[in-house]
Amino acid sequence: MLILLSETDTAALGAALALQARKGDIIALHGPLGAGKTTLARSFIRAFTGSDEEVVSPTFTLVQVYEAAAAHIWHFDLYRLDNPDDALELGFEEALAAGISLIEWPERLGALLPKKRLDVTLSSVGDARHAQLSGDSAWAERIAAVSKHVGGT
Repeated sequence: MLILLSETDTAALGAALALQARKGDIIALHGPLGAGKTTLARSFIRAFTGSDEEVVSPTFTLVQVYEAAAAHIWHFDLYRLDNPDDALELGFEEALAAGISLIEWPERLGALLPKKRLDVTLSSVGDARHAQLSGDSAWAERIAAVSKHVGGT
């Protein structure tokens, strides 16, 4: 578990994850409203693309795509998704095949959420946030690398 004492720490986690990300990765961002999912995603996208471009929450569009040399990043916010199959109309299959997927509210996908992924669970504890990272074997060493550079444990 990582302890994130500020929004800066949450952003640092996003940037550290971007350094470890590879084409085809799926990163599921769990947590209640206000837990820092969008802050983490914004920092990830800026670090991965090497740009300070405006990164908006896709709350109403449900998906935003950002171009980078190594892979496109598909940022999904599925809070307003009514049916898991509706994700297919958003290009979900293309995102899984050709890019990096950051998924806020991944539980809305039901059975469509791939098993091979990194789960980042954010929670608020007092004035701090906690981040729990867990993933399949492809993420084991990368989680360790991220954990060395972000927050307290």
